[in-house]
Amino acid sequence: MAERLQPAFWGGLFIGVLSALPFVQAGNCCCCLWVVSGGVLAAYLRQQQSPYAIAASEGALVGLMAGLIGGVLTVVISIPMFAITGPMQQRLVDWIVSVNPDMPPELRDAIARASGEAALSAVSIAFSLVYHVVAGVIFGMLGGLLGAAIFKKNTLPPPPPPPGTMEVLPPEP
Repeated sequence: MAERLQPAFWGGLFIGVLSALPFVQAGNCCCCLWVVSGGVLAAYLRQQQSPYAIAASEGALVGLMAGLIGGVLTVVISIPMFAITGPMQQRLVDWIVSVNPDMPPELRDAIARASGEAALSAVSIAFSLVYHVVAGVIFGMLGGLLGAAIFKKNTLPPPPPPPGTMEVLPPEP
C-alpha cells in the first residue's frame, strides 16, 4: 500500500496545486489537463519504484488515488486563493460593467447576481468538493492508465516456481 500512496500523493499534489491556482487552472479546460497529467505522473513514479512493468490496473489505481487526493487538495487550496483573489475579481467585473454603458440591463442584472453568488458558502464548497473528487477520480484513473502504457518497462517478471516445489531458505548464521 505504501508503494502506491507516495506516487499517488505526488500526483495528487500536482493536480491540487495546478487546479487551484488562478489562471493556471484554465489548463483543466483542455480535457482536464492537470488531472490527467497528475494521473500520468503517479503512474510514472509508481513504475520507477518497480523493477518490472506495472500492470494497467496498477496504473489506474494510483491514478485514481491521485485524482482523489488532488480533488480534495484543489478545494482546500482554492478556499484561501478565492479569499485573496475574490475582491480583485469583483473589482474587475465592476470595471467591465462600468466601461460598457450600452450593456443591456438584463445582462447587468445577470452579472450582478452571478458575482454575488460566487461568495464562499458551505454549499458551494461541498458542491465543489464533490465535483472535483468525481472528476479527479475519473480523469486521474484515465491518466494512470495512460501513464502505465507510456512508461511500461520491457522487462518481464520472473516466472513463478513450478507447482509442488518449495523455496528453501539458507540457514541463518
